[in-house]
Amino acid sequence: MHVELTALVLGATGATGRHILNEVLLSERFTRVGEYGRSLTPETKLPQTKGKLEQKKIDFENLDQAAWKQGNWDVVFIALGTTRAAAGSAEAFERIDREYVLNAARAAKSDDPTRKQRLIYVSSSGANAKAHFLYMKSKGLTEQGLVSMGYDDVIIFRPGALLNAERKESRIFEKIAMPLFALATQVTDRIGISVDTVGKSIRIAGELGSQGIPANLKVTETFDSHSYTVIGNAEALKLATL
Repeated sequence: MHVELTALVLGATGATGRHILNEVLLSERFTRVGEYGRSLTPETKLPQTKGKLEQKKIDFENLDQAAWKQGNWDVVFIALGTTRAAAGSAEAFERIDREYVLNAARAAKSDDPTRKQRLIYVSSSGANAKAHFLYMKSKGLTEQGLVSMGYDDVIIFRPGALLNAERKESRIFEKIAMPLFALATQVTDRIGISVDTVGKSIRIAGELGSQGIPANLKVTETFDSHSYTVIGNAEALKLATL
């Protein structure tokens, strides 16, 4: 018999987040789901939820931590992110891409020491806190910040190019490069992945947890004495088939 779970999804209106939310809502394992964000998914784009979805508009600049902790979430999915172009400046990008994520994860973490919580973050292939490229550096620093928070189980997804992604903002580079990435996926499983496959893989990871994920589909890394699970592009593709 499977244990029932509650889930909080952050960034559910984004390219990846919308698929995570849909997967979690359709899963029988998740009996209560929260969607918190600056904007929320319209009811017309939601599957039949049978009343298990709670939507709440929030201000990332002024989080009500007490209200967040009342949710008692078993699994926290974070798919928040942006680009420097969309943010308008490097400072704004780092605030949205990193500070918003870390503050939200901190707010969602329970104060109950007996409660076990799982955190799943959608990062990026190439994420590295020491990278010179701002985007990869921000993702790497965000990973480190999340790992250091003391969640019982932290799973980091590092997908490659997201194929078939519907984005709010136009990304010129992606429009040019995406056909090449799509062709490359015919010969390698490390470059690209369809966004719906990422969503499915992330939902499965949320249900299984690090211990339940097959050993060949994960890598265990350590930061600041905290161990966490990393799932790359090739591994996410295989995890989605379980």
